[in-house]
Amino acid sequence: MIRVQQVIVEENIALDLDELSRSLQCEADLIVTLVHEGVLEPLGEVPAQWRFEAASVQRARRAVRLVRDLDINPPGVALALQLLDQIRELEAQLGRTP
Repeated sequence: MIRVQQVIVEENIALDLDELSRSLQCEADLIVTLVHEGVLEPLGEVPAQWRFEAASVQRARRAVRLVRDLDINPPGVALALQLLDQIRELEAQLGRTP
């Protein structure tokens, strides 16, 4: 039996580091590493002050899945997400073109 867990993220939330790591079921150290790699951009200067808004939570979820499912290291995750962002931008541009 496959168990699917779905989390609804509100647009106006802001999770701290511990809340984000619990919601993603990962170590806080992984999130810190993803921030240092430029994958995530929290609000706040130091980890104790960090707040992750909805867009960051969704991006963090994708990043953690890449680490877990495909065993990609954090620099590779940063590159993969950057390329996925570029693909989305190009698809959006193509959608606007007559």
